[in-house]
Amino acid sequence: QVQLVESGGGLVQAGGSLRLSCTASGRTFSNYAMGWFRQATGKEREYVAAIVKNGGKTFYADSVRGRFTISRDNAKNTVYLQMDSLKPEDTAVYYCAANPDFLPTVPRRDNYWGQGTQVTVSS
Repeated sequence: QVQLVESGGGLVQAGGSLRLSCTASGRTFSNYAMGWFRQATGKEREYVAAIVKNGGKTFYADSVRGRFTISRDNAKNTVYLQMDSLKPEDTAVYYCAANPDFLPTVPRRDNYWGQGTQVTVSS
């Protein structure tokens, strides 16, 4: 089982940037495809971005494409989400997810999840 810990959330003004990190432990990190999801208050958890095991391909939700960048460093057991041009509607708790068999683009029950980090974008 892999354990995931997110960090890097905070309060930022609209138009600003944040970089989230998610560090894994417990299993070989490079055996897992990774993803980021977010959940705003009163809404369902939604997919944000995903990256394959070797980092060679990345995928994005339409709402963040061109503003967010997912990357990973397998030597550091860490996946990142660089968020630029932030908007108030990006406000949510951001979760990282890991899956050894599927690219985590939906909130599957067999995904491993971190505890989340709050991102708040003020207007």
